[in-house]
Amino acid sequence: MRASTFDVVERRTKITVFRVGRIWTFKHFFGDKEIFKDLADHYSRENFRFEFLTEYERDEAFKKLKARGFDFQVVEDLAGYVVRLDRSSKYAPVLKNSIEHIETQNERLFLMKDLFSVEEAVEFGAEIYDGIIPF
Repeated sequence: MRASTFDVVERRTKITVFRVGRIWTFKHFFGDKEIFKDLADHYSRENFRFEFLTEYERDEAFKKLKARGFDFQVVEDLAGYVVRLDRSSKYAPVLKNSIEHIETQNERLFLMKDLFSVEEAVEFGAEIYDGIIPF
C-alpha cells in the first residue's frame, strides 16, 4: 500500500500595512539584508518604518515582497490597533512595536504594528483606545 501524500502549504509572513493620513506604512524587521535593500528608498529612519506615498509605490513593494514569501493586510480603519497609556506610565515596550504615536496632556496613544502587538501592549498595561483616532 502506498503512503498518502499531501501538499504542504508554505507558511507566509503577513505584514499589516496601514493607511495613515496620506501614506501607507508598515514596520517589519527583515532578517534578509537584500529584502531591506529592495525597499530602502522607502524606509524612514526618523520613524523606523517603511512609508509609501502612492498606491503605485506600495503595490511595487508588495510585488517584491510577495515573491519572497510575504502576504499583506491593508488596514484603513485603525480602530482596534490603537492603544493608550497614561502619560506617567513607562512606555518603551509599547513604543517599540508601534507605527505612530502621539502625546496629549494626560495620555500617550500608539498605533500598533499588528494585532499581536496590541495584545502585548494590553498585557503591559495599555488599554485599547476607543475615542476619535487622531492619526
